[in-house]
Amino acid sequence: MIKEAVEFAVEAHRGAVRKGTKIPYIVHPLEAAVIVGSMTKDEELIAAAVLHDVLEDTDATEEELREQFGDRVTDLVVSETDDKTQSWLVRKTRKLKRAEEAGTDLKMLILGDKLSNIRSTARDYLLMGEALWERFNEKHKESHAWYYWGMALRLKSLSDYEPYGEYVELCRQVFGDIREEWK
Repeated sequence: MIKEAVEFAVEAHRGAVRKGTKIPYIVHPLEAAVIVGSMTKDEELIAAAVLHDVLEDTDATEEELREQFGDRVTDLVVSETDDKTQSWLVRKTRKLKRAEEAGTDLKMLILGDKLSNIRSTARDYLLMGEALWERFNEKHKESHAWYYWGMALRLKSLSDYEPYGEYVELCRQVFGDIREEWK
């Protein structure tokens, strides 16, 4: 199933690059899957990590995913998908709420996605400094800090897993220690 998910995602994301870079987009979902795979051997959950952005960022449909990967994988992907017609703040507030209510499987999927993102952000922040925030739709570092630290609090039940510790450390490197207003 993981091989099929990789093939599907490679095709769906063909030609796309990470925002503000020349890095092929597929690197992100593959990295998210490796992170999830470090926490579980559940092939459906790892496949969902590979596929987590196909509904949000490609022409792939929920029906295609259900047909090829089944209900559990598709439901996980749907849960991780943002409605891009909404504002950044609305999308991120909803994602924090979903993370708060999520079971362990969805939390692992979210952590794989967010750790991959903060790794890229931390690397680019070292290279670009504060100019990094201009690449994003939401250009205020404080907003990103609120979101990333808020996610850290909601994923704390995964603190026994190594990726959680790395996530928190990278949040500290990029945003400093958590502040009361970010909780």
